[in-house]
Amino acid sequence: MNLRGRNKVTPEFNMSSMTDIVFLLLIFFMIASTLVTTNAIDILLPTASGKTENKKSVAVSIKKDLTFYIDDKRVGESVLENELISLLSTKDEPIIVLRAEKSVDVEYVVKVMDIANRNKFKVILAVKPGS
Repeated sequence: MNLRGRNKVTPEFNMSSMTDIVFLLLIFFMIASTLVTTNAIDILLPTASGKTENKKSVAVSIKKDLTFYIDDKRVGESVLENELISLLSTKDEPIIVLRAEKSVDVEYVVKVMDIANRNKFKVILAVKPGS
């Protein structure tokens, strides 16, 4: 009497399907990781790549001689906050595009950011497109 089974089980494991799955997962995570954007501060300012367009914003410019401009209108540093409030009070999402020259001290940039923070305005720091 033959008690052995007809099917003989081999202890080998075929790895080809496992490697296919691993490579597909690797490709998926490589593609997904390039689509993730982080909200980090770009240290290489004021030169950066990328472009943001927003038609509903007000531009605040600071020149190296420390003159302030709202869009094309020159304003004094003391009335900057009042002018911004009067311009942005009617907008649903008030946005300020801050354009400061390279040589302007951070103190003046932070002053505009502080005005925006107190009045709940969103600030976008404009940069020069780089290569």
